Amino acid sequence: MKKNNFLLLSLLLALSVVLAACNFGGEEGGSTSEDGTSAKELNLVIPSEPPSLHPQLATDSTSNAILQNVFEGLTTIKDGEPVNAAAENVEVSEDGLVYTFTLRDATWSNGDPVTAEDFAYAWTFALNPENASEYASILYPIKGAEAFNLGEGTEEDLGINVIDEKTLEVTLENPTPYFLELTAFKTYFPIHKATAEANETWYSEAGETYVTNGPFTLADWQHSGSITLEKNDTYWDAENVALDKVNIAMVENEATASTMFDAGEIDFLGAPYQTIGLDVIDRYKEEGILNVEDFAAIYVYKFNTTGEFTSNANIRKALTLAIDRQGLIDNVVKGEQTPALGMVPPAIKGFEDAEGYFKDNDIEGAKAALEAGMAELGITDPSEISIGLSINTSEAHAAIAQFVQESWHKNLGIEVTIDNSEWQVYLDKVNSLDYDAARMGWVADYNDASTFLEQYDSAENGNNDTGWENPEYAKLMEQTTTETDADARTDLFKQAEAIAMEEFPIAPIYYYTNLYVKKDYVENMQPDALGNVHLKYVDINK
Repeated sequence: MKKNNFLLLSLLLALSVVLAACNFGGEEGGSTSEDGTSAKELNLVIPSEPPSLHPQLATDSTSNAILQNVFEGLTTIKDGEPVNAAAENVEVSEDGLVYTFTLRDATWSNGDPVTAEDFAYAWTFALNPENASEYASILYPIKGAEAFNLGEGTEEDLGINVIDEKTLEVTLENPTPYFLELTAFKTYFPIHKATAEANETWYSEAGETYVTNGPFTLADWQHSGSITLEKNDTYWDAENVALDKVNIAMVENEATASTMFDAGEIDFLGAPYQTIGLDVIDRYKEEGILNVEDFAAIYVYKFNTTGEFTSNANIRKALTLAIDRQGLIDNVVKGEQTPALGMVPPAIKGFEDAEGYFKDNDIEGAKAALEAGMAELGITDPSEISIGLSINTSEAHAAIAQFVQESWHKNLGIEVTIDNSEWQVYLDKVNSLDYDAARMGWVADYNDASTFLEQYDSAENGNNDTGWENPEYAKLMEQTTTETDADARTDLFKQAEAIAMEEFPIAPIYYYTNLYVKKDYVENMQPDALGNVHLKYVDINK
């Protein structure tokens, strides 16, 4: 214990030296704006190096926290609803198939005009199978998009038509009621075409090549150290952006992040800007500063359905049923979460009253499923079953994994080891199915059940990462794309979800809440139901 405390103290001292050298969070030597007034700076942390700051290649919330503040789509989400952003006007045909976007007079951070061609270029990049964009499927509502991405169609067949510099016409395969929510998502952000064509690694460093169209620019990127955003003076709505600078340190340790918040070195703590450590939740509650927001997100354990033991559906069922979710919430995570007994959170339209597909902590059912699975695998002793439980580095994920490890070993008699990797290594392992069970959080990209269910429509889906697929499930998901009656469409989603919850490619754990704390002088900063924090609207009044 003393050794661990000394190590933590050493890390804190080293970090304080680095942050002091950058004047991170300090009041001395504060900058001033061009008009002589005090510059408004916000100090934050993220848990790791962003895996990718390319809008069409990024898949994670850490990268998204940066991307959604330096880029801007045709629309953006405000107060839970899509509103015009880079598009000044949107017209929708009577049949709901053709969207005509008229771009406003906006410029890139290098002064070039933002054009319809920049959007078409970015979307086509994501759909080109050579670029292996894991989020390409979110563009599938566009006519010809899926066929092109699967190598069965051509770029010329895409329903993406540049009418002129300021007009983009988009034709859909089928009416998609939430399409204007999709155009607010990072995969739909534009790319400065000329820059990307001149330098294929334009997105790997800050500087002249990292050209953006959002309210902030990527002013500095110290890899594995920090990121600095600065107000984009060329942004079309710059006069309504209050912050001059956002300093973002990369701090993997949650305890360190809490210490920094307590010391006034950072102004906000909570996803996507790190998470609140489990050991301080009760204290923040007592201090009356803990905020708890509804969150359309789920914490799950994915199963490698091609694994030695996890290839068996009954083994996966046993592992799923043998988790005491309420006990985990009450004693470990303590964030007023709800046990997840299905794949779609109740924050999603149509799923508000879903009862779930299995019982929480059903040890009797778990043992029965284990017996059936062992018989199918020709195993007589549960100790012959070994499960590797993979997590990325985090005190919270480790505590959850240890709780589940004990449950699985105590109640089922199987051997469980915990495998811990840093974020990028972890993502690579999950993507390549180099695991047995692996934790993953999934936040809604838009308020529709497809954002949770679509990723499992095929083993080839870039976000699947389980190896599982089911023809009937895929058929039902395909039907949801053409069904226009809202209730009938919801019923199709629930039928598909029921199939997955018979075969258990994942073990739902809990539906998230979003916990955060902020300094009193920070205004208009709270995550929405999708976990978005748009720094454009944040202000500081000390």
